[in-house]
Order: sequence, then structure tokens, then C-alpha cells
Amino acid sequence: MALTAAVFSSHMVLQRSKRAAVFGTGRVGEAVRVRLLETGAEAQCTVKPDGTWKTYLPAMKGGLSLTMTVEGDGTYEEFTDVVTGEVWLAGGQSNMEFFLVNSKNGSEELKSSGGANVRCYNVYRNTFKDENYESAERTNNWKCASEENSGEWSAVAYYAAKALSEKLGVTVGIIGCNLGGTSASCWMPRADLEEYASLRPYLDDYDNAVKGKTIEEMIREYDEYVEYHTAWEKRMQKCYQEIPDVKWAEVLEICGENRYPGPMNIKSPFRPAGTYETMLQRVMPYTIRGFWYYQGENDDMRPETYYTLLTAMIKRWRHDFEDDTMPFILHQLPAFCYEDAVDAKNWCRIREAQMDVYRTVKNTGINVILDCGEFANIHPTDKKPVGERLAAQTEALVYGGCEKDAFGLLYRDFSVNGNELTLYFDYGEDGIELRGEGAGFEIAEENGEYMPAKAEISGNAVKLTADGIKKPARARYAWKNYPEISLFGRNGIPAAPFRTFKEEDYNL
Repeated sequence: MALTAAVFSSHMVLQRSKRAAVFGTGRVGEAVRVRLLETGAEAQCTVKPDGTWKTYLPAMKGGLSLTMTVEGDGTYEEFTDVVTGEVWLAGGQSNMEFFLVNSKNGSEELKSSGGANVRCYNVYRNTFKDENYESAERTNNWKCASEENSGEWSAVAYYAAKALSEKLGVTVGIIGCNLGGTSASCWMPRADLEEYASLRPYLDDYDNAVKGKTIEEMIREYDEYVEYHTAWEKRMQKCYQEIPDVKWAEVLEICGENRYPGPMNIKSPFRPAGTYETMLQRVMPYTIRGFWYYQGENDDMRPETYYTLLTAMIKRWRHDFEDDTMPFILHQLPAFCYEDAVDAKNWCRIREAQMDVYRTVKNTGINVILDCGEFANIHPTDKKPVGERLAAQTEALVYGGCEKDAFGLLYRDFSVNGNELTLYFDYGEDGIELRGEGAGFEIAEENGEYMPAKAEISGNAVKLTADGIKKPARARYAWKNYPEISLFGRNGIPAAPFRTFKEEDYNL
């Protein structure tokens, strides 16, 4: 009865240079034997009282092509075209999920994708464990890059993996574990959220929403929403086809109420711990090199707690994948705001929290993509530069690549001389570039309001002055949800947004 987890299939990529976990389910006490036929390596274990089993194959070099067999009491599985290389889990929400076929020039990229030494396993996006859950999961398998296979792969992860495979000379495998609209609280267990008072609101919102409801009521409630929303989306798509420049308010008038994201209950994919239980746990603890993570948009209502949320999630993922120092590379949110929206500067706080995580949590990287956003489009389509910068970050953090190729400018410190405030940066040794009018900088006096500042390059620093500011005490740059972007490193990567002083009232 022994059966491997669904993540094991033909064409899979095993992480090189690390012992590889193989795991699944079976009959209690059943003996399980895993073999790699070409190398003679094997591992054995017995099924534990909870019905699960796990064993480890020895570490192997990259570039091998193998056949894996798994034998139980009367069961036999054989996986062919198994290769050893580098494996990265691509986690997060919609901008990590964003399909290659839908990305800018994605159709053209797909035509040549068969030449990419990249493979992918997309975790099945079934967020509720109904009677079809496990059988649907079994329809998934590892796939090699091709025009037919790669259209619904993460565009960001594909471009990063393609660049890495070319650099490293080995196959790069992607485990796509992402879902649009998810908070980081969806990707960690409830017990972790309960540990922090600042994270309790995520649970309180859910508990209040389901209070007094039966499971049957919640399922019926959510199914009714899905039926309504499916029909609404068809009306909405027709509306945009007929009136391409239609405003959102007009869409609602024509199509009716938009009820997304639906009721928060046991069937909602956006419930706390939901995707952790139904997606991420299904691939734990597949042996990987590290994590690529692009998320934060759906936590912008609580930016003040995002640092705590994200650090807790990183700790959990590392624990569950059996490596407390596993590399974790973040994507700092790009520029974005909706048309006619008030700038609450909440995305500024999310970006700041992401940078704080990078600076304080060991073995992390941060992909600065401020210039890769689109006005009024929360899903910017040009994912190639995002993926290529991610590859550079990955090389710098893990594979001995040059840090100067991975970063633009990171704020380090400042000094004041009279009415002039000077900013200093890391990764500015090769020069600093101001584009356009050098907009986006602001300075303020102690307890005063920020004023737009004039920026001037001085060696590897930037000097700021502003009319009416005689004694500047603090500065900030790109401190808007959709900021003006003018500061870059010589490598073309934008400076990360920053402020020199974290005011309690970040809307000052």
C-alpha cells in the first residue's frame, strides 16, 4: 500500500549535493524501499503509526539522469527521467503565480522554451479537502519546459530558473506553490499566528466570520458565491471587450456588485492557514535549495505587522523543509496604485518591512523591482526583468555571484551640513545615476513636514536641498505607493525606497 507523495513523478528534479527526502503514505508497519537504479543507492524505512513514511537518499552530484523505484508490500512505483540539479520553491500570491503565457512576450518565449533546461511541478491549486482532493492532486506531475507544458508556469520563476540553468550548467526545477489573493497568514499554521499578539487580528477576523455557522452552511455559502462570481466575471470580461476604456465604477454599474473575495469561511482559499494545509504541506519536506517569494499585496491593510508576519513565516518554512538557514529571497513590491486612489502609503510600509527582513534575517535576499510596476495594474505583465534580477540575487546569495550585479543602491546613512542633507549608499561604488529631474526625494526639518527636494550627485552620494528647509533632519525617497523613480545604480537596478527616520505617523 506504500505510495509516494504526489510531488514525486517521472521527470522530477532532485536537489544535488543534499540528501534527498522521499516520503509518502502507507500501511502502519509496512516496509518501504527506495532505489536509484543507475547508482545503486537505496534507502529503507517503515510506515509510522500515523500512516506516513520518510527516508533519505544520499547526496548526489548534479547532472545525473536516473530511474527511481519505490517498493512497498505488494506495491511498486517507477519514475523515469529523474535528474539531479537545483530546486527552488516559488511561493507567494498572484504576481508569482502570473502565468508565462500571459506575460509580456510570453507567447514568443514559449515557442523557444523547449531549449530551456528547466522543469516544473505546480502544486495543485485545490484549497479545500473535498472527496476529489487527493485524486485531483494525482493528476499533477513534473513537466519539462516546452511550448505545450510551460504556459501556466510562473513567469517570474521560469525566467529566473532559465537564467540560472544557463549559468550553472544544470537543470533547475521549480516547485510552484502560490495562489493569487493570499496573505502570508494563509501560508503558515494557525498555531504560529496564535504565538504573536500582533497577528491575532488575522485569526479574529476569521473566527468572527464563521462564528455560529455549521460546516454545511459555510460550504453552501461559498458555493453560492462561486456561482455568482463566475457569472459576474463573464459579464465583466464582456464589458471590457465592448468598452476597453471603461472605468471601474462604470463596470460595477453595468455588471452589478463585485463580491470578491467571497465569504471568509472554511472553504475560502484566503482563510488563515488555508493554503499552508492544502498546498504547502503537500510538498513538505521535498529537498530544495531555497525559496523564492513574491507576496505582500494582500497584507497591505496591516503593514505595521508585516515584518512579524513574514519573519514568522520564514522561520516556519525553513523548519518544515528541514533547514533553519535555507536561502529565502524576497521580492520588494513594485510601484502601484489604483486610479483615483488615495495614497495611504501602505505599500511603502510593506516595502520597508521587506527590506527590514532582508537586513535582519540571515541568509535572505531581496529583489528590488520598484520600476517593474504598472499604474492601475496590480499585475504588471513584464516579468522577464523581475525573473532575471531574481536570478542575479540567487547567484549572489547562493552560488558565489557578484553582489554588485544583484543590487542597485541600498540606503546606508546620512549627514547634515547647514541646509544640505547628504545620503550614502551601499553598492554605489561603481557610480550613481539620476534619471530625469531627479524627482522622488523629500526632506524635512525636525518635527516639520516633508518638502520636495532637489537632488544632486556628489561622488557616490546624493546631496539634497529644498526651498524653505534650513536645517534638514530627515529624508525619504520614493515614499509613495506609486512613486517617481529616478535613482539607479550603474547596473540599471533602481535604488530601494527608504526613509531615514521611521515616524510613528508614516503619513507625515
